Amino acid sequence: MTLGNTVNRAWAQTADQATDQTTGRARQAAGEATTRAKPHTLMQTVKRAIGITAIAFGMTACGATSQNSGGLVATSAPQAKTASTIEQASIEQAAIKRDRQAILAMVGDFDVTFDFRETVSFQQGYTPKDPYVTGATEIVRVIEDRGDFISLQHILLVGKERNTPIKHWRQDWSYEPTSITRFIGANGWDVVALNPADTKGQWAQFVYQVDDGPRYAALGIWEYTSGAPEWAGHKAWRPLPRRDATKRSDYHAIEAVNRHAITPNGWVHEQDNTKLILDGANPQILVREVGVNTYVRTNSVDATAALEYWDKTKGFWQAIRAEWTRLETGTDAFGLTVQGEPEKVYMQILGVASAVADGSMSERDGIKDALDIIKTYTETDLAPVHVRLSVADSQDTGE
Repeated sequence: MTLGNTVNRAWAQTADQATDQTTGRARQAAGEATTRAKPHTLMQTVKRAIGITAIAFGMTACGATSQNSGGLVATSAPQAKTASTIEQASIEQAAIKRDRQAILAMVGDFDVTFDFRETVSFQQGYTPKDPYVTGATEIVRVIEDRGDFISLQHILLVGKERNTPIKHWRQDWSYEPTSITRFIGANGWDVVALNPADTKGQWAQFVYQVDDGPRYAALGIWEYTSGAPEWAGHKAWRPLPRRDATKRSDYHAIEAVNRHAITPNGWVHEQDNTKLILDGANPQILVREVGVNTYVRTNSVDATAALEYWDKTKGFWQAIRAEWTRLETGTDAFGLTVQGEPEKVYMQILGVASAVADGSMSERDGIKDALDIIKTYTETDLAPVHVRLSVADSQDTGE
């Protein structure tokens, strides 16, 4: 089966399951045939914080003319908008507005609990690991909003007084995207072009690493039939979470279905995870896992330190995002030159950001240094996944 067929089938399944009793009836009435679609101690602090909490992570103008054989030929006059067309546009805008409200409901200050439990083993002799449960304090803020695109930045507050900020993961939401970034294993990604018919009415969630490098993305629809806004993405691969990547080498990727739902006191990120072994001819399941990340609103945290950090470094991080975006949109595939947990990449970039924040390095110099780091650790000529993994294994064993 081709890549397009596989991805499209997943999206189709997502769309088939996405039935909204209110918006769905409105869309059908409108005639829509498909659903939308620095110092050493600082580095130690950063490592400890991340180690505890970084869990997985064509329009034509009126009166236009066209040139034909040297002459200008007037295009046909646009037809007047009918009542049904106006109604359809109004319904779509109302649906987008409701979806935006759901996404923006994930903004705020939160006490977070991360809870992961392996459930069923699929390999002889493997026993599911003990549950992994930990907590954190995290603030989430909008750093960009273009209507059909919303970017939410997560920042941890660590330490006894919860006043040391650490940049955490980022989630971008894009309405009816034209492409999606897909994790393909061995710290590599490719970019899949999307058919507009497959994305109608849907939002893609793009999740990024602490250094703004990519992790995973999925496409899905916001539903409201259960009485609470919830979004489920299509099944997609993603890299190992830090909790496993720094301790384990018995699997290589997670195939996940992610769900986001808005709760009365915050929101929840649910994960149905399948841990995959990729060093053979075909992927093999190691074990299933259930993850529940619960975000509960709190008024007991002072977000000042986090907001000050972001104000001092936002220009720096904007430039870093732009470089990763260039790789995502300007190449067919790209990856990291290191395997496993990419500490070599993100610890250096976070260190530069800290220097920019405390004033020991200018923003301009910081951007230059960080872009050089990204250039050093990325490549666009990717060998097959099993080859990349075998090279990493030989490096680890010193062969």
